[in-house]
Amino acid sequence: MNRKQSGITMIGFLITLALIILFIYCGMKIIPMYTEFYSVKQAMAAMAKDAEMGTASKDKIRTSFKRRLDISYANTVLKMDPLKIESTDSGYLLTVDYERREALIANLDIVGKFHAEQALVRGVASN
Repeated sequence: MNRKQSGITMIGFLITLALIILFIYCGMKIIPMYTEFYSVKQAMAAMAKDAEMGTASKDKIRTSFKRRLDISYANTVLKMDPLKIESTDSGYLLTVDYERREALIANLDIVGKFHAEQALVRGVASN
């Protein structure tokens, strides 16, 4: 009796397993970058909702931003100090622009470039 075998071979299984492990490892490097950027965006949005931030000094805005990031454990961004504050007719424009690099394997790195902007309007809390 001739029976045809079907299924995955041991080599095929090991290659599939290696690819799954590689994707999981990459995810472990990428996900913290994006959660940290989400913390930056949340801090900027919370500052825009605070009515007194539109009339505050640039030093007070920078201090408030750093405190909010410290609460969120966004330590990598705190070390870089990427916040730029520009005066506008209606208040301030906050810009955060930074690059984060994480080692992957040997001489390969994962690089994430992040950019966010938020307007702080004088006397009005933004939504």
